[in-house]
Amino acid sequence: MPKLLGLYETHLTVSDLKTSTTFYRDVVGLEPAASFEERKVAFLWVDDRKTGMLGLWETGTGPLRMRLHIAFRMTVEGVLQAPAALKAKGVEPLGFTGESAAEPVVLGWMPALSIYFKDPDGHSIEFISILDDTPNRSFGVRPFSEWKAKHNR
Repeated sequence: MPKLLGLYETHLTVSDLKTSTTFYRDVVGLEPAASFEERKVAFLWVDDRKTGMLGLWETGTGPLRMRLHIAFRMTVEGVLQAPAALKAKGVEPLGFTGESAAEPVVLGWMPALSIYFKDPDGHSIEFISILDDTPNRSFGVRPFSEWKAKHNR
């Protein structure tokens, strides 16, 4: 398995998204990264976008199959190697919405390279690497091969 560089991201379920976003911004000192009103979720940077992130989900709005979510930082090369390494250990690599995935996806708004899988209790685990490219929210979440094609790589 590729080497982990640290814990990158965790998510909390909150009763009031606006109140919690304000609390984590003004009291804890986190910087707002992005919010998606239609999903009732907000993300805040811990230090900077390469260090860590907190996701806040209003009660009842988190992905249905997401029990808890943890993201571990890796190098780009590590995330690219992870699908094969996971399969070799009998673990199915997953995409952003829980579908089987042969390659990592890119979350354009960050941008970040990610691959997901479930632990034995069904928790959502992610390996993530922040890309040096310019964020592109309109890209959405699509396979890395599409990101590479868009960036002529």
